[in-house]
Amino acid sequence: MADEKTAAKHVPASFKQGEVKIEIQIDDDIAQGIYTNLAAINHSENEFIFDFIFLQPQSPKAKVRSRLILSPKHAKRFLQALQENVRKFEDNFGTIEESKGPVMDAGSIH
Repeated sequence: MADEKTAAKHVPASFKQGEVKIEIQIDDDIAQGIYTNLAAINHSENEFIFDFIFLQPQSPKAKVRSRLILSPKHAKRFLQALQENVRKFEDNFGTIEESKGPVMDAGSIH
């Protein structure tokens, strides 16, 4: 029997893609999540790279906590899903005010 740290958990929601039902599982360490407060996004012809970063206040150093590499088509679906979820959030809780965060390169750091 696997210990609790490596045992896969079932995500409550299941998704249907076409006619195939997909059951999504998540390990305990991934389910805990990580906190980030900065993102860097770069791309090539074949992929988008999302670096999620933690920048500690009053510190000149930041650390990449997670990296996602997506195909262009998946990146576009991710954008659409994020826009839809932000809209739903704002419908329920009010407008999210944008803060003036760190800007190192306006095209890739957010």
